[in-house]
Amino acid sequence: MSTAKMIDGKACAAAVKARIKDEAAKMKAETGKVPGLAVVIVGDDPASRIYVNNKRRDCEEVGFVSTEYALDADTKQEDLLALIDKLNADAATDGILVQLPLPKHLDEKSVLYRISPDKDVDAFHPVNVGRIMIGDYRFLPCTPAGVMEMLKYAEISVSGKECVVIGRSNIVGKPMSMLLLHESGTVTICHSRTHNLAEHCRRADILVAAVGVAKLVKGDMVKEGAVVIDVGMNRDENGKLCGDVDFESVATKASYITPVPGGVGPMTRAMLMQNTLTAARLHE
Repeated sequence: MSTAKMIDGKACAAAVKARIKDEAAKMKAETGKVPGLAVVIVGDDPASRIYVNNKRRDCEEVGFVSTEYALDADTKQEDLLALIDKLNADAATDGILVQLPLPKHLDEKSVLYRISPDKDVDAFHPVNVGRIMIGDYRFLPCTPAGVMEMLKYAEISVSGKECVVIGRSNIVGKPMSMLLLHESGTVTICHSRTHNLAEHCRRADILVAAVGVAKLVKGDMVKEGAVVIDVGMNRDENGKLCGDVDFESVATKASYITPVPGGVGPMTRAMLMQNTLTAARLHE
């Protein structure tokens, strides 16, 4: 029997997007400016196509202009970089998002580093990563920012809590740990080489699983009353969507838990809209 309260990502995302829509309408009325997001997709990866379509819908919902640049899978590196240079120089484009993964022949790093830091709405540029490190940031990576927004939405304080993050990726794990640290959490980062993972997890008041292993976190790894945030998006043995957390067993121990789907996912997209609005304000 489940005891944990669910943190509803869809409801939280709807609240965030409603606020952004109001702020964007106010900006348009006062200055005539409408936030603009350019999304670049190379090739026809089905998952990438779904993400890009969702982002376009989000932009429509909050009143942004969304422009898509769909390039062939065999696009050359120099042509992609030339497009980014053009978008960097375009006053109507506030945010530039290059949908990952890129085809193998393209150098992802040099593409991401070419995006102007003040248009880098994914917050992957080293300048923005450095700013997150010192706590003087304009943009936050969308998934960790979404997690922090969900904690705020559920009125869960981070200050003084033992926080454990499983995963050390540049996109989620590392920035997630920095954001928890900025809120005065005591942070442990675990990963594939961590010994006694369960022991670390059992100490956590707030446990964030972001490692991409289906149902890795079981109920016996979770402290009674912990807050459990599941960033994972996997398929189980039956092909059903699931997270990094074994929901059934963990929900009986946790005080709060996020579902998959309908948890962190919608928040990631909402925070992209927030970053685009922030970028538009910078350029105003």
